Amino acid sequence: MLCNLSDAAAFACSSYSGQLAMCCSTHMAPNFTDFPFPKDLMAKFVQHNNGYFPVVLETLPEGTCVHAHCPVFQITAEDGYAPLCTFLETILTMLWYPTTVATLSRRARDRIEAAFDQSVEGGSSNPLVGTRLHDFGFRGCTCVEQSVLGGVAHLLNFDGSDTLSAAYYAQFHLNDGEPVAMSIPATEHSVMTAWRTEREALENMIEQFGTGIFACVMDSYDYVEALAEHLPAVAQKQVGKGGFLVLRPDSGDPVEAVLLALEAADRVFGVDLNSRGYKVPKGCGVIQGDGISIEMLDNILQAVMAKGYSAQAVAFGMGGGLLQRVNRDTMSFATKLSHIVYADGTEADTMKLPKSDPLKYSLPGIMAVKSVKGIPTAFPADNGHVSSEENMLQVIWDNGPVEVEWKKFTELRQDVDAQWQALPKTADVLSQPLKDKVKTVTARLRAHQDA
Repeated sequence: MLCNLSDAAAFACSSYSGQLAMCCSTHMAPNFTDFPFPKDLMAKFVQHNNGYFPVVLETLPEGTCVHAHCPVFQITAEDGYAPLCTFLETILTMLWYPTTVATLSRRARDRIEAAFDQSVEGGSSNPLVGTRLHDFGFRGCTCVEQSVLGGVAHLLNFDGSDTLSAAYYAQFHLNDGEPVAMSIPATEHSVMTAWRTEREALENMIEQFGTGIFACVMDSYDYVEALAEHLPAVAQKQVGKGGFLVLRPDSGDPVEAVLLALEAADRVFGVDLNSRGYKVPKGCGVIQGDGISIEMLDNILQAVMAKGYSAQAVAFGMGGGLLQRVNRDTMSFATKLSHIVYADGTEADTMKLPKSDPLKYSLPGIMAVKSVKGIPTAFPADNGHVSSEENMLQVIWDNGPVEVEWKKFTELRQDVDAQWQALPKTADVLSQPLKDKVKTVTARLRAHQDA
C-alpha cells in the first residue's frame, strides 16, 4: 500500500488513539471499568488535522534566562478543542527538568567564578572555569533519555562531562558535529582493585596517560596511606612524564578529603605562588566527586582558600546532586488555567487561589512577556502595554509545527552566559498592570466563593 506522509501520520495516530481508548476502557477504579476519555475529540483532530494537536503554543526563546514567576510558555486551544490543554499540561510541564538542572549548574558556576575572582590569575575569565564542574550523573539516571535532557542542560554552563550520551547528542544533534564536551582518562574503583596493588594501578596510569591530564581514584583501600606512601613512590615517574595528575577522593568528609589531597600534593610535588598570593600545586590537582551539592561545593572552595590554596587546584564532579536530586517543586513549576471563553461567548480571567496556601496562587489572564530594563517581565496581553514585536512569547506551534530557526549549541551557550551575567540576582517580574489584574480577579473569585 502506498500512502503519503500525512496519511501515514493519520494512520499511526489513529492506531495509538485506538490503543489509548482500549486502555481507558479498563482504567476506572475499583473494577477496571470504563474511564472517561474523549475519544471522539481525539479522533476528530486525527481525521481533520493529520494527528497534530490543534492548539497554539507560545514559548520564550530557547535559552532565555528569567526569574521565577515569569511565564515560559502558553497554550491556547479553542472551541471544542479546549480540553486538549489539559492533555498537554503534563507533557509540556516536563521542561521543569532541564530548566532546573541548567539553573542548578549555573548557580554552581557562580560560586566557582567567585572563588576564581578571589584566588586565580585571570579571575572568572580564566578558561579553567568551564572545566571545574564535571557531570558524573549518567549512572544515576533512570534512563538514557533523562541523561541526555539533564546532561545537555548542564553543558550550557560547563564543558566537562562523563555523560557521553549528552555529549554525543549536543555535538551531533544540536551543534552541527562540532564538539561541546570534554573529559579525561580516569580510573574507577574496579580498575584500581583489578591490580594487585594500588601502586601498580597508579604506575600503569602514569605509563599510559602520564604525558597528559588523567585522574586516579585514591580511596579503594586506605586513602591516607595512598596519599602518604603510594603517591610519593610514583611521583618521580609522573614528574618525568610531564603531565598532570588529578587525585580523586571518593569517601569520607568531602572538605577534609580535598584538603588532605592538596596537602599531599604540596608535599610531594611542591607549589607555585600565584600573583594573588595563593598556592597552586605543580602538575597535580584534586577532583571531588562524592557528596557534592552547591552548598558542599562552596564549603570546599572556602576551606581550600582558607588554607592558602588557589581554587584552580580543585575541580568537582556532581552526579546525583546534578541530575537526580531535583524535582518539579525545586523551582515551583506549574501549568494552570488562566483564561476561559464559555459556550455562551462570555470570557473570564481565572486563577488558582487556595486559602490554605496563598503563595501558590497562579497568574490570571492571557499573558505576554516584555523585556523591561533587560528583565523579562510578565504583562497582561490585553492591556496594550506589549506590542506583538515586543512580546517575547513566540509562536512555535500553530495547529502543527511552525518553522523555527534554532541556534547552534555553542551560540546558545554564549547567549545564556551573556543573559545570566546581565540579570540581577533577584527581580520583581510581575508588571503593575498584571498585579492590578491579580487583585481584581482575586476579589471577584473571593466574592464568588463567599456568596
